[in-house]
Amino acid sequence: MNRVTRSLWLCSALALAGCNMAPKYVRPDLPVPADSPSGAAYDSAALQGSAQDLASTGWEDFFTDERLREVIRTTLANNRDLRISVANVEQARALYKVQRAGLLPGITASGSATYQKSPFASGGQGNAGGAGRMDTYSASVGVSAWELDLFGRVRNLTKAAQEDFFAAQANRDAAQVALVAEVASAWLTLAADSESLAFSTRTAQAFDETVALTEARFKAGVASQLEVSQARTSRDQARSDIAALTTQVAQDRNALELLAGTSLDPAMLPAALPDNGATIGQLPADVPSTVLLQRPDIAAAEHQLIGANANIGAARAAFFPRISLTAALGTMSLGLSNLFKSGSETWSVAPSASLPIFDFGKNAGNLRYAKATRDAMVAQYEKSVQTAFREVADALARRGTIGEQLDAQVSLRDNAQVASRLSQARFSKGVDNFLTTLDSQRSYYAAERSLIATQLVRSTNAIELYRALGGGLK
Repeated sequence: MNRVTRSLWLCSALALAGCNMAPKYVRPDLPVPADSPSGAAYDSAALQGSAQDLASTGWEDFFTDERLREVIRTTLANNRDLRISVANVEQARALYKVQRAGLLPGITASGSATYQKSPFASGGQGNAGGAGRMDTYSASVGVSAWELDLFGRVRNLTKAAQEDFFAAQANRDAAQVALVAEVASAWLTLAADSESLAFSTRTAQAFDETVALTEARFKAGVASQLEVSQARTSRDQARSDIAALTTQVAQDRNALELLAGTSLDPAMLPAALPDNGATIGQLPADVPSTVLLQRPDIAAAEHQLIGANANIGAARAAFFPRISLTAALGTMSLGLSNLFKSGSETWSVAPSASLPIFDFGKNAGNLRYAKATRDAMVAQYEKSVQTAFREVADALARRGTIGEQLDAQVSLRDNAQVASRLSQARFSKGVDNFLTTLDSQRSYYAAERSLIATQLVRSTNAIELYRALGGGLK
């Protein structure tokens, strides 16, 4: 028994000390500039703060509106896509454990009994059946076909399975980052459309008053039919916008509830864009490329690359002998009562080895496939980094100019509002013609709608920059 135990321990040590034929992994150089881009679009006092700090800021700290935070909490608890990602992680974890089990010998216990009658058998001690019958009992504990991993095949397959598990975890994190950003953007879109609907409704009422006034002037012979028709076109345009926005608001809510995975309390839903925005105002200006490495999608791409690198080692090991061991330690007796008595011990050790000689290019093909897969994963990793860099650069470019654009849009709206009010007063006193008043009303209506759209762009841009830097996981 001691010799068998020592043999098993020796074989285990040899397997664990075997060589590793996988190439040494070296992270590819980042295929993007070291620093974020510069230029007129990026020069703004609005860009400040640390990219590292923003990426590590929890979403409950980044978003400042409690209603939005509650919607995100509900979404993280109920979103079906996130549940699928969690299930994918558990699947990868289970497959890793299955593959890892091959590193150590699996021990099984077995017992058997044989009852045989033969004209050539003679009754003996322990044979209850008498002459011509022989009963045999055995019990054993052993290892069956355990591969001694001398060339690292099993270890590399285990490494690849482990990296698949890590990649699944990173993909789940990436799904949460994207989901948080998508929910916040959908919530703000609903807010902007609701605000536009309310403004269009108020404007339609103002246009109704203008139509009524123009029709009264027409009946009095002061205004023409042309002026009446022009006034009605503005009112009809507002009515059309109200119908379209009513549909859009309903669709926005449907989209938000699909993301949330459940119905939302109306108290969580916005009627207009928050006055002070829905996020913190401190955002970074300079983003070094190394910050991108903490994005979950890039981490997932790197884990897949490491796993592909390990598969090359497994493919190389297939060219070398595969050695396996079967061993058993047990007891055997002709009588059940004597099964565990002294002198009934049995043991067996059966090592085996196989070496491919002619496989008609099978192993060579598998190796070429593993190397090509590794090359594809390198390109995929580099593409992920480049995509992340572009997303951050785009968000910074938009952030660098949105403040100036918003200021101009506010000024445009204010001036259009004043012009509309003055032209209406001048028209009422007969100073200006109706066309001037109509143009002023239309300009104010368009300026207000454009301002709401610009405010939405500013809010969603902050969210996009937060997402592009990998924020939203904590």
